[in-house]
Amino acid sequence: MCHWQRWPHYSAVLIAGATFLVPGRSLRASLVIIAGLLIGLSGLIGVAHAGVEYHWWNGFTACTTTVSMAGTTAAERLAAIMNAPMVRCDSPQWKLLGISLAGFNAIFSLVGAFTIFALMRKTR
Repeated sequence: MCHWQRWPHYSAVLIAGATFLVPGRSLRASLVIIAGLLIGLSGLIGVAHAGVEYHWWNGFTACTTTVSMAGTTAAERLAAIMNAPMVRCDSPQWKLLGISLAGFNAIFSLVGAFTIFALMRKTR
């Protein structure tokens, strides 16, 4: 779930960057709106992940790991999976003032998306 929060940000950066390349004010405004929606989507995913971390609801997966499987036999892959450290999605890896990274992503992304839309409305 941590990575899911990043994907909309990656897309938002690319789309926002495209605003410098396209002609027409209305097309640029549309791209900014799409980027703002993507940032808001990341915030919503952050809310979902924070809810899992605070045990408000169950997550989609119990845990994840990052094990490289390139160039290994089936037995080596199984041993690597069984011995890999687990990174649990339902317990925060880090907190500041009781807020996890997923919580901070939710706060900053939703406030950022709201700010984008407020500024877009103000400039029209």
